[in-house]
Amino acid sequence: MTKAARPVLVVAEQLDAAADMVVDQLNQRDVPVMRFDVAEFPQQLTLTGSHLPQEPGWGGTIDDGRRTARLEEVRAVYWRRPARPLIAGTVPEPYATWAQNQADAAILNVLSALPGVPWLNNPNADRVAAHKPQQLVAATRCGMTVPRSIITNSPDAARNFAREVDGPLICKPILGGRLDIGEERRLMVATHRVDPAEFDDSIRTTAHYFQADIPKAYEVRLIAVGGQVFGGKLVTTSEAAGIDWRTDYGHIEYDTVEIPDDVATSVRWFLASYGIAFGAFDFAVTPAGQWVFFENNPAGTWGWVENRTGLPIAAAHAEYLMGATV
Repeated sequence: MTKAARPVLVVAEQLDAAADMVVDQLNQRDVPVMRFDVAEFPQQLTLTGSHLPQEPGWGGTIDDGRRTARLEEVRAVYWRRPARPLIAGTVPEPYATWAQNQADAAILNVLSALPGVPWLNNPNADRVAAHKPQQLVAATRCGMTVPRSIITNSPDAARNFAREVDGPLICKPILGGRLDIGEERRLMVATHRVDPAEFDDSIRTTAHYFQADIPKAYEVRLIAVGGQVFGGKLVTTSEAAGIDWRTDYGHIEYDTVEIPDDVATSVRWFLASYGIAFGAFDFAVTPAGQWVFFENNPAGTWGWVENRTGLPIAAAHAEYLMGATV
């Protein structure tokens, strides 16, 4: 089979606009695609992997009843937030959870064992790359500026930090995610400003992540894909959006921004240090023009950046998955 005919696996939920955009770009380049959601396994999707002694990798097939891809011919894997395997309702607990974990491991670990196959991104690497405290260390080592930060459950330590910063503070989640507050309601825990005068023993209830509040001329959602970098500029026009733009999309003005060479180089080093090829980075740019790193989401959203700015991010995904070098 020629390189051009080798398929790209797109592993994503069926209703995922970013995956749709990447598939469209691959189709335009006549690259075969097999798209599936891990939720289809094992009830609708069939995996048959085999490994023989002395063989360099796994062979076999993955089949959804309509299309079949041979594992040894897979060109690349785009892993885009798939759901977990769905086990038949006839399987009782605790066997259903056990079966789900087995199915999860089978899909991911067999695909991960395919030699020389590039990923955007392998979730095994993503799990490490998503740790926010370690990100600050990696960013600093790569030459980025980061906010002064503390993680603590001590009211006294939090008060001391506030005195040392001697300026506005914010509090943010250490781990991303949402709170389930009802059967059909989920609450996002947003970054918010805090008043040190109100620090009390409630800080002891859990770990709190405090940072110096960075003054912003604007913010940047920087998307890095296989060495290419794209800057989506966000100018916020409300106080809420200025603290956390996810809380007030109606007061954001979108544009593009040129990424300084030193920032682009640091971003590439950062990704390489984790062994990943994609990242959705959040930066603030101060009124003095300094770029300050907040965090990187190794599985972050980017479709809205392309839709708002026209930046060719989906095309960059396709080029990387095809094996193009930058």
